[in-house]
Amino acid sequence: MKILYNSLNDSFKRLIYPLLCREFRAKLTSDAEKESVMMFGRNLRQLLLTSPVPGRTLMGVDPGYKHGCKLAIISPTSQILHTDVVYLHCGQGFREAEKIKTLLLNFNCSTVVIGNGTACRETEAYFADLIMKNYFAPLDVVYCIVSEAGASIYSVSPEANKEMPGLDPNLRSAVSIARRVQDPLAELVKIEPKHIGVGMYQHDVSQTLLKATLDSVVEECVSFVGVDINICSEVLLRHIAGLNANRAKNIIEWREKNGPFINREQLKKVKGLGPKSFQQCAGFIRINQDYIRTFCSQQTETSGQIQGVAVTSSADVEVTNEKQGKKKSRTAVNVLLRPNPLDQTCIHPESYDIAMRFLSSIGGTLYEVGKPEMQQKINSFLEKEGMEKIAERLQTTVHTLQVIIDGLSQPESFDFRTDFDKPDFKRSIVCLEDLQIGTVLTGKVENATLFGIFVDIGVGKSGLIPIRNVTEAKLSKTKKRRSLGLGPGERVEVQVLNIDIPRSRITLDLIRVL
Repeated sequence: MKILYNSLNDSFKRLIYPLLCREFRAKLTSDAEKESVMMFGRNLRQLLLTSPVPGRTLMGVDPGYKHGCKLAIISPTSQILHTDVVYLHCGQGFREAEKIKTLLLNFNCSTVVIGNGTACRETEAYFADLIMKNYFAPLDVVYCIVSEAGASIYSVSPEANKEMPGLDPNLRSAVSIARRVQDPLAELVKIEPKHIGVGMYQHDVSQTLLKATLDSVVEECVSFVGVDINICSEVLLRHIAGLNANRAKNIIEWREKNGPFINREQLKKVKGLGPKSFQQCAGFIRINQDYIRTFCSQQTETSGQIQGVAVTSSADVEVTNEKQGKKKSRTAVNVLLRPNPLDQTCIHPESYDIAMRFLSSIGGTLYEVGKPEMQQKINSFLEKEGMEKIAERLQTTVHTLQVIIDGLSQPESFDFRTDFDKPDFKRSIVCLEDLQIGTVLTGKVENATLFGIFVDIGVGKSGLIPIRNVTEAKLSKTKKRRSLGLGPGERVEVQVLNIDIPRSRITLDLIRVL
């Protein structure tokens, strides 16, 4: 018995117990890794779906000390208007103020975007002081702080070199910072997701699992928002479902050679884009009708007739390969292409027939798509007959009918991201020493982890809301939100619970989501 007892005891201590420990530890590590990757994906989705700030001229500022602050002014269409370097923190800030004022006035720019890297706090204080003194009058200048994570990596990448040839990499960072506010999705997809800096332990988890998850999140976000195929970048096109790097490159080359796409059907002419790929990507491609009309009218005014494209009074576009010259070409191919207002919506070409029958039922026309009168006709028709009855008559599902109704009623250039919060624009600065326990503040979520939420409250150091203070009752159920939990970009109202000035730590309590 003693031999048996010693054998069991030895086998348990030396073999069984270590084996069980390894198995449990491996299971816990695997679960933690999966949760970390999921958290990273949720944060990335929140960040990519941040509301854009269109229609503004922006000044991007990449702060720095010895090498100066890099400036870049971009137009409302993201074109680079001017780049410069100013030295704000080397004893000559008062001299550079006049240069900045001149640039803002010349380009009618009233919004400054400051990166959150080195010298961010000093640069913010510099601009806040000038704004408080009304130095930029008559402009009402505001500023915001944006994460510059990944900007330096992108600035030396082949994509940045191709997009901004001849521009210094440091100035490219300033351009990227400004574009992150103007259209976060279009700019952030250029950066490898793991370098964006939202999440935790991204360098310690399985890189294969992380890449697969983040790539699927990027593709999902880009597809949800949709892309205007006539102005989007090659990098953005790569993330559309059904497209890859080669197909995106072929689309851009076709656009540069033949001019803008008139309708979605022209995608079938692109090399490498077969029926299956077209079926997958067509619903996420948008063709702005105003852009097509403007392009065609400009070409008609300058030449009277576009070489290869002629515009008729009925908004039809005739594409011909007939060459100009003394002798007529032996072969001439005439293809009549009509701009289709449905191409600017989320309606898939496979549902165009159903959409046309629905339009006929409500007495609407294609040229009313996105107009207020279309919304009125749809509402009055739905009041008379229910969704189920209409779907049954059109031989489709209620879900497909709802997508068609949304596509017909949404205004041109509709972007569902506008329902979410925009960046927090400020005119003044608050110091850590100004805070008191019990103070109620508004802030913006910077990052979300499994142990808490980091919130930028404008004092140069993010505060932490412990996860125990984030309860379901405090999360808004009525407001349209990007996910069930808190994530980067969301505005919150918080209360200061504790301040540790020597360690620069702030503990917060969540009051509500704004």
